Amino acid sequence: MKLMMNGAVTMGTLDGANVEIFDAVGKDNIYIFGMNTGEVEELWRNGYDSKTFYRSSPVLQGVIDRLMKPIAGEDFSYITDYLLNASYGVSDPFMCLADFESYINVYERAISDYGNTREWSKKSLMNTARSGIFSSDVSITNYANEIWHAKPVREYNK
Repeated sequence: MKLMMNGAVTMGTLDGANVEIFDAVGKDNIYIFGMNTGEVEELWRNGYDSKTFYRSSPVLQGVIDRLMKPIAGEDFSYITDYLLNASYGVSDPFMCLADFESYINVYERAISDYGNTREWSKKSLMNTARSGIFSSDVSITNYANEIWHAKPVREYNK
């Protein structure tokens, strides 16, 4: 939300704050990728296996395999373990591999859209213009009214 106030165009899954950003800026001014809630639930019901997605995409395989080798002297193999093996209870619990292809498609669309300066500037401006609902003043007022049920205190002179 803070980034959108400065004109950043959000790219993310439709969850958390991105739902509110989507509602504020509209589908043309945000880049959403990945599964929706129903699709996630269905994939869990059918038995999510991250290795199926790994095996079906040469690009994804290349990314994951690269993490098995040190990068700038750092070991990132634990990420591969997290995504492919159930070492942490379940492999890839956030279904990152299931969303990978959608991410790549949306990323490529965003890169293409960025080339149209006028349209990209419009997206950026819409994000800045619609970010006011996330200001601290609005947030505190909403908390005061909807959660705390607090009334404003009127200042008076003694």
